[in-house]
Amino acid sequence: MKTDPADAFRVRVARHAALADPARLHIVDLLTVGDFSPTELQAELGMPSNLMAHHLRVLEDAGLTVRRRSEADKRRSYIRLAAGALNGLAPGAEHGATRVLFVCTRNSARSQLAAALWRQVSEIPSTSAGTHPADRIAEGALEAARRHGVDLPEVPPRKLGKVAAGDFVITVCDNAHEELTSLDGVHWSVPDPLRINTEEAFESAFNDLSGRIHDLAPKLRAA
Repeated sequence: MKTDPADAFRVRVARHAALADPARLHIVDLLTVGDFSPTELQAELGMPSNLMAHHLRVLEDAGLTVRRRSEADKRRSYIRLAAGALNGLAPGAEHGATRVLFVCTRNSARSQLAAALWRQVSEIPSTSAGTHPADRIAEGALEAARRHGVDLPEVPPRKLGKVAAGDFVITVCDNAHEELTSLDGVHWSVPDPLRINTEEAFESAFNDLSGRIHDLAPKLRAA
């Protein structure tokens, strides 16, 4: 049975609301490493039993926690995080894609690095293209890839053609994004390392792309 996206969204809202209270967030922080009895949680937070009972009830109602009766002292129970309790709490919708297409102006650095980085973290195919491709990949991009052990084939940059249905398009260059006003996709404003053309500039671009790709990959599913 499929879950209604609206229902799933309401669940996320309820969980965020439950976690908005500092005491409940503290309780969940503790539960990420182990199970606690209500009495143990009271001691950790210095909180009276009636207030602790209220917070635990809110967390249970939001589907964040479950409790189990102790096998030793049957009067005691243990609180634990519910399975998948924290899944999907990071903002961002899930998207389907048959391929990820990274676009910049010259297709000589940022888009090439992004496509190579993507191949390390996702089974969804990736490729790259440029609006005005250069003759070859920038040496700084190749060196950055080598430093980080990323396989970046030295293939000629290619011109952006027709975008295929199912492509998840990401422009990684402000010039390309502002030129392709009719292109349906997302934009990452990554500074051009070739403007400065230093090792530090390429490292900065590499790290920026790597962080964004690791954040996005869990939100894309193969269509």
